[in-house]
Amino acid sequence: MQRLFTTTRQQLTRCSRTKAIRTYSSSSGSKFELNNLPPDWKTYAAAGGAVLVGAYLFSSPKKQEHKELTSDDKFAKYTKSFGGKEEVEKKQSPAEIAAAEELEASKPMRDRMAVFVRKMQGKIVDALDNLEIQAAQELGVAPKLFRRDEWIRAEGGNGLSCVLQDGNVFEKAGVLVSAVHGPASAELIKQMRARKKEGLADESGVYHMFVAGCSMVLHPHNPHAPTAHLNYRYFELTKEGEDKPVASWFGGGSDLTPAYLYEEDAVHFHKTIKDVCDAHDVEYYPKFKKWADEYFYIPHRKETRGIGGIFFDDLEHGDANKRFKFVEQCGLTFNDQYIPIMEKRWNAPFTAEEKKWQQLRRGRYAEFNLVVDRGTKFGLVTPGVRIESVMASLPLTARWEYQHSPVPGSRESQLLEVTQSPRNWV
Repeated sequence: MQRLFTTTRQQLTRCSRTKAIRTYSSSSGSKFELNNLPPDWKTYAAAGGAVLVGAYLFSSPKKQEHKELTSDDKFAKYTKSFGGKEEVEKKQSPAEIAAAEELEASKPMRDRMAVFVRKMQGKIVDALDNLEIQAAQELGVAPKLFRRDEWIRAEGGNGLSCVLQDGNVFEKAGVLVSAVHGPASAELIKQMRARKKEGLADESGVYHMFVAGCSMVLHPHNPHAPTAHLNYRYFELTKEGEDKPVASWFGGGSDLTPAYLYEEDAVHFHKTIKDVCDAHDVEYYPKFKKWADEYFYIPHRKETRGIGGIFFDDLEHGDANKRFKFVEQCGLTFNDQYIPIMEKRWNAPFTAEEKKWQQLRRGRYAEFNLVVDRGTKFGLVTPGVRIESVMASLPLTARWEYQHSPVPGSRESQLLEVTQSPRNWV
């Protein structure tokens, strides 16, 4: 039973994994010829080496130890696309930190959020890549790491999609960021008015939107390892010819979708994010946990998608800086919520029947995302939408069976009971 499906998966992806480690890792001994470098990188290579973030690691002609990229290194490069900070901050005194925070708080929220979502993405992708590398070492194969896809939206804005398929740990994983702007469609304004958004009373007004966010879905191979979802975003609307937003708000959350229930995992995931919520407002967690149970509900199945987490939208009242700090800490805490669970579950033994059950639950995931999810609907009415990004949340494989019902008293039925009657985990 142990390591079931592992050998087949290794055989099917051995070639692509071998290519991946030569592309991403300096530890393989792969050498890169200067003549093969893009022209605009030759100067840096000759001068002593430079890094193309997330893809290549070069060294100068002299033998020297390769330096592993940090999240901050990547952050410094990524944020240039949004006009953010171009250098990693040095260690500062308390007075310097206070002055820097005051300066940061004075910047437009759109700029702060555009920089933050790239930073959050970098830290999450780093942690997931490290998990794939650790798994590859244990399995004795080459790791397959995230593909990084920079893109520009013709109507305004840009983004970075980090996607992994057929890895050692993840069947499919996407960590996507975007910061887009442009005219708001009539359909979008109609939706906003239906949600009672203030500042949109002028029926003849022309509005422009700005949206910055990070959205992530992780689908592991192993049925004992849970799927995870995260989304944190900022939205604002301005009237044409004006700079001050007429409406702006934060939204987001994170939730867990296991195929098999491990109560200690549920408690850990919920407690970690509850601690963040409590540090900002003790009313946040109970309110946002309930909101998640209600939001991630599949009406036609009469069950939730998973075991929840937190979800909030229209966070628009009160001090904007405090709201931003809350969203920031939530996003940067995700690795603590999820990685310890995956380290325990990614390589647990499983059977063919357990894999089949996971695929059935993936079917539920797809149903929710395509039929219910507000984010999918919003993406599809956004002008110039990037369909690949909207659909990246869907699992690589799923299954539907006619009138399938788990055996009473089984672990499968235990999971179903929790989705039909959500529990308080902390």
